[in-house]
Amino acid sequence: MSKNLINKYVWLVETIYQSGGISLKELKEKWLQSDLSEGTKIAERTFHKWRIAVEEMFGIIIDCERVGGYHYYIANEEELRGGGLRNWLLDTFSVSNTLMEHKSLSKRILTESIPYGHEQLPELLAAMNDNRVVSITYQSYWRESGAMFEVHPYCVKMFKQRWYLLAYSPGDDRMRIYALDRIRDIDTTERTFQMPDDFDPAGFFSDFYGIIADREIGKETVRLKVSADQSHYLRSLPLHHSQREMERHDEYSIFELRLRPAYDFYMELLSMGGAVEVLAPQGLREEMRRQAKQMWELYRKK
Repeated sequence: MSKNLINKYVWLVETIYQSGGISLKELKEKWLQSDLSEGTKIAERTFHKWRIAVEEMFGIIIDCERVGGYHYYIANEEELRGGGLRNWLLDTFSVSNTLMEHKSLSKRILTESIPYGHEQLPELLAAMNDNRVVSITYQSYWRESGAMFEVHPYCVKMFKQRWYLLAYSPGDDRMRIYALDRIRDIDTTERTFQMPDDFDPAGFFSDFYGIIADREIGKETVRLKVSADQSHYLRSLPLHHSQREMERHDEYSIFELRLRPAYDFYMELLSMGGAVEVLAPQGLREEMRRQAKQMWELYRKK
């Protein structure tokens, strides 16, 4: 399936969703106004083929309201507001569509890229699909040379513009995280493995902020005192699904999160500087104090 065709599906979803209900005549007019049409009209038969494809690919149902005229609408709008892979794909193609419609502004639209790792995805996903053992050569930041070993690929996760692999390592009988940009070579073997029936990839990471899933860290209630300005950002983009705003004042807000505070979590807190103060637990507060002291020691020198 071509990217151009997928872009057309996304255009259809966006146009109907944003209109709140639209007739086929109005839809055809909007299509001709789009750069994707290249001046070619959309036939009714083509529209219905796209409508069916959208449901099969994204799980989004385009239905028809016959009362008061034939108007098409998104019957399950909650799918567009939810998370998950399909919604992420839809968002990705939606942004791609928007950028393609404004190609003349390409030098004025600055994006972030995923530098390495995504080239490993096709083979990894194929191995995951068949539950095949993979042999990888992994070059960690802490070793001078790469090490080769076999793992059972369970799932992949994107975090901070990097792809990661969560896999079971038979060599030491534990789950491990591998950054795809550190995988130097990958080979899919003929051997298969059995995925545990009760394994839930999202649940595996649910108690953590990011990619570090150290289960030796206890689950705790974290209380943050956040400046009024920074609070706006935390409301619009929560640090964790458990985040709740407990108090709101003119100068600050108090947020609570229930999670296992690993290294990547307190590094994220440190990135906010003096806009965030850890009130609890005491252990995390002491860790933040230690990190702040180290920074002070670096910068107090002339």
